[in-house]
Amino acid sequence: MALDRIQLITFRNHAHSAIDGTSRFNLLVGENGAGKTNVLEALSLLAPGRGLRRAPLSEMAQANGPGGFAINVQLTGDDHSEPVSLGTGTEAAQPNRRQIRINGSRSSAVTLGEWLSVCWLTPAQDRLFTDSAGARRRQMDRMALALFPTHSSHAARYEAALRERNRLLSGDGQPDPEWLASLEAQMAASGSMLAQGRAELVTRLEDTLAEEAPYPFARPHLLYRSSAPMVEELLAEALAKSRPKDRAAGRSLVGPHRDELEATMEGTGAPAAQCSTGEQKAMLVAMTLAHAGLAARGRPSVLLLDEIAAHLDPIRRDALYDRLRHSGAQIWMTGTEPAPFSGIEREAAVWQVTAGTVERL
Repeated sequence: MALDRIQLITFRNHAHSAIDGTSRFNLLVGENGAGKTNVLEALSLLAPGRGLRRAPLSEMAQANGPGGFAINVQLTGDDHSEPVSLGTGTEAAQPNRRQIRINGSRSSAVTLGEWLSVCWLTPAQDRLFTDSAGARRRQMDRMALALFPTHSSHAARYEAALRERNRLLSGDGQPDPEWLASLEAQMAASGSMLAQGRAELVTRLEDTLAEEAPYPFARPHLLYRSSAPMVEELLAEALAKSRPKDRAAGRSLVGPHRDELEATMEGTGAPAAQCSTGEQKAMLVAMTLAHAGLAARGRPSVLLLDEIAAHLDPIRRDALYDRLRHSGAQIWMTGTEPAPFSGIEREAAVWQVTAGTVERL
């Protein structure tokens, strides 16, 4: 199954763009600032979470427009089954509240994730290995979400309890021990599921990378380092034991919010952060390809690749396209010109994006 009959209504610089007749490969070409990445961002909102830019919803509505936006697509197959209508957006009266509809009925982000997995790689992720540990945790959570639709719920519950616990720990006077215990129980329940989801993601990525080396891309070796027990009861005990230190620090020092994704380059063992920018990009591509293959198992999958072809030499571009053909995902790519896509041009649906309009070539 694949996305088709896509409509962007007052989203970013798109007043009303329609994309019909999609294919396995879908190319969006146009000048910088034309609105290509905006299309990818719209598609990324068909998954739970904040999309590939992590922008506030209120910023996504068209400037000087009526307020609010809408993204509507159909999930279609080649088995003559009825298409599934998926939609998301906001209303002018509630610009920061995202609404989701499936076949016209109100639904939730978790349910949306059960219909479709969406993965992406953007230029902003190129510094993943040199960025903060928090950025790598967010990357793990985005990737885990494509495999486990309830992952976002565990993350949201954990973060809510963590914020409240930190507020109590940093306040004046002694915090209520019963209230702390209640919050720690919530953190332990959701945090253990959060950490287990990350650990399972990394294990599956490692297994996939080992089985299918994405030559000629450098292959990363991944390790999930948990700062606390992943068993609920043991995590609750660790949080309770850490109260004095946490009280002195004014924040929680134990839990999956302190975890790390470590990456080294296979063969050399060099930490990814110390590798060249080209090697880091190659390892990111390898991770993305492995993840796309995993995400395509069991659910329709969409892979969004922003400006990826321009950063690869012809050999690696051809290798990328070959792997994408067998990924099982519907592929969306952007570029300023068609030339880098010559290897798949005959297989692809191509659209020209110009100042917020989309026209089929």
